[in-house]
Amino acid sequence: MKSRLIRKIFIALIILLPAISFNGCKKQVKCGCGKDVLFSITDEIMDYSSISYGSNGGNATFSIYNGISYDYYHFCNPNEMYDRYLDLKGQSQIKISGDIFWDCTYMMNSSNSYYYSYYKIYNIQVTDLKSSLYGKK
Repeated sequence: MKSRLIRKIFIALIILLPAISFNGCKKQVKCGCGKDVLFSITDEIMDYSSISYGSNGGNATFSIYNGISYDYYHFCNPNEMYDRYLDLKGQSQIKISGDIFWDCTYMMNSSNSYYYSYYKIYNIQVTDLKSSLYGKK
């Protein structure tokens, strides 16, 4: 009789525990500029020459070594930062600040290929570009 009761309680627990422990669906992070911020950087020092601008400031990218390969960052606001970038010409190193977002094209393609596990592609809303030299703007 006791073993029958224990068996019923055990079966009830098997059925009820998954329902009780279910926390709901995890929200999928939105990709693209101005969506869900992954992280922010403040005054990260980098080589001036590592930022690559397209003609007339239409696009800008840079990459950072992640230990295996390079992660790529595309400016969300390249035109807005182009004049600051040109003002810093001649500097060997600069400081960059901004909010980082997932790149939508990377997010769509990364689930379909093993190759995408080696690197990541982000968008960055650059809030500041400045000289890394103390006392200079």
